Amino acid sequence: MKSNWKTPAPPAVIVAGAVLGAFGALLAWAGNPPNMGLCIACFERDIAGALGLHREAVVQYLRPEIPALILGVALAAVLAGEWKGRSAAAPAVSFLLGGLMMLGALVFLGCPVRMTLRLGGGDWTALGGLAGFVLGIGIGTSFLRRGYSLGRAIAASYATTVVLPFLAVGLLTLLLFRPTFLFFSAKGPGSQAVPLGVALGAALLIGVLAQRSRLCFAGGIRDLLLIRSPHLLVGLAAALVIAFVTNLALGQFRPGFTGQPIAHSNHLWSFLSMALVGLSAVLLGGCPLRQLVLAGQGDGGAFCALAGMFVGAALAHNFGLAASPAGVPVTGQVAVAGGLAICLIVGWFLREP
Repeated sequence: MKSNWKTPAPPAVIVAGAVLGAFGALLAWAGNPPNMGLCIACFERDIAGALGLHREAVVQYLRPEIPALILGVALAAVLAGEWKGRSAAAPAVSFLLGGLMMLGALVFLGCPVRMTLRLGGGDWTALGGLAGFVLGIGIGTSFLRRGYSLGRAIAASYATTVVLPFLAVGLLTLLLFRPTFLFFSAKGPGSQAVPLGVALGAALLIGVLAQRSRLCFAGGIRDLLLIRSPHLLVGLAAALVIAFVTNLALGQFRPGFTGQPIAHSNHLWSFLSMALVGLSAVLLGGCPLRQLVLAGQGDGGAFCALAGMFVGAALAHNFGLAASPAGVPVTGQVAVAGGLAICLIVGWFLREP
């Protein structure tokens, strides 16, 4: 297969990765949790907690970054003529894989975006997660080579495209009025947040850039392995480099394996949990960020995956599967092992002849 190493990467991917890396560090400096300026999985988990889907008191906040990112995606897709409804080819499988991807992220303590931001902040405990992420993507890529597919999506009604943006507006409305049935953390990561205007502005911009660039942290490694194209990978590299530079400038680059914020040092389960994230991301067609972008522009399969992520977040905390800085519970270890097995089964049996 011909290599594409000499083909210049699209500037949009570099810009999107650089902006994400910069804002990831800046949002942490401005008030979001340390090394968690932006985390798709963690922020969706916090929203699930705010809605009462789980009762883990320290991770409950209706994070505005997620709905704002969705609205940024929708805006960019409308302006580019890419806001089109698509059916879910395998809704149940997409839902399942989304839940498993969330499980892996909550055992690692971060999605691929936060993994990158953790590394950019000097958190070397995330290195095991990066290695596992690459391995999981490699296994998923081998299934793609053997004909794995979720099936063919077909065009759907434009009415289906407004559902997620409508829900995003609803979440922001709830955040503004704060009805009594919502839950907000009084301490812990859920109590740490940047001002609303800052969160909205940053997330809207990231949503626009992510939609236009097709930025995907799993897709970058997948494309390098599958078609030897580094185009998307440079977005991940830009995010890492700019996060490092920004953290250094802000005085919040603290390298080491110990004392890292909202992280654990169980390297084996960091490796295996991110292998689950990488494998499920390839089987789904994108990382948590990419699923959010696809769902925001009308993709039904990504919408199912997003729903699975919210349910997965609720189950992970309600059943004691999620990790904490103290480590990974045995139940979480069993769940990750089971999730890997399920993904391998899905990848094997959903191969087209």
